[in-house]
Amino acid sequence: MTDNSSPGARSSAPLRLGTRRSKLAMAQSGLVAEAVREVTGRAVELVEITTYGDTSREHLAQIGGTGVFVAALREALLRGEVDFAVHSLKDLPTSQPDDLVLAAVPPREDPRDALVARDGLAFEQLPDGARIGTGSPRRMAQLNAYARSQGLRIETVPIRGNVDTRIGFVRDGELDAVVLAAAGLSRLGRTGEVTDFLPVDTILPAPGQGALAIECAATSADLAAALAELDDPYTRVAVTAERALLAALEAGCSAPVGALADLLVDGQVVNELRLRGVVGSTDGSSLVQLSTTGPVPTSHDDAAALGRELAAEMLAKGAAGLMGERAL
Repeated sequence: MTDNSSPGARSSAPLRLGTRRSKLAMAQSGLVAEAVREVTGRAVELVEITTYGDTSREHLAQIGGTGVFVAALREALLRGEVDFAVHSLKDLPTSQPDDLVLAAVPPREDPRDALVARDGLAFEQLPDGARIGTGSPRRMAQLNAYARSQGLRIETVPIRGNVDTRIGFVRDGELDAVVLAAAGLSRLGRTGEVTDFLPVDTILPAPGQGALAIECAATSADLAAALAELDDPYTRVAVTAERALLAALEAGCSAPVGALADLLVDGQVVNELRLRGVVGSTDGSSLVQLSTTGPVPTSHDDAAALGRELAAEMLAKGAAGLMGERAL
């Protein structure tokens, strides 16, 4: 048996990347593994880990949402079974444990939600009473509100399962459409199945949607420094502001909260950041939607302050009463 405890042995041994087993998680982790190989010159092996969120058949809103796909990966990190882990950033709880470090947030994929509907239909072309599947109270709130504003009557149906399962509900005729994250479909090479990309002006995504998080133990300083080469500073400040808003609302990732920080460009210069947030009742009858614009934050604290400020405004407008879930 090889002794991997010595520095020399560890430097040549493959880096172990902890990942969920789903096709999407494996695709995302595969992309990160290739990037890590390039920056470290070391082999990377994927270590598949089953999380509670993968095995539970309950809807995410029922099991709490926050952290259900993350805890097992973090435990493997802390036990030294893997060297680093890749998460969908929107699955991460907003508080960062002291013994783990968010080493890198790579450039964000498309943050939008995407519709996969029967007969190639766009949202506005769906039939009266269309049944739309989603496991997200955030999507339900905004889809129902948008449909009402367009004079459409829809029914949002709670669903679970991987991408194949969800799209299967449409293929089998059980649902007229499902809504999924555009980024996930892109990473799986399945963008061609999208029948409508839902603009962020209509449906704000989940905080951090489209971004990945690369995490390692705080004691792995050399590895953290190497992984940091994959970090995109603009993506990081954007998702920091979004997640600070979520945290200040004291809402878990299963609460009906949407947020997106856009970098506003004047010519070739990024000069401002616009943060938008929404909270709504799942039937879409009531929404609190606000935005703020300011200079691009130059630090984590500045980005977080932007999120907290917008959350305070939203709470003052009645957001707390719409969320349904409050942190204990």
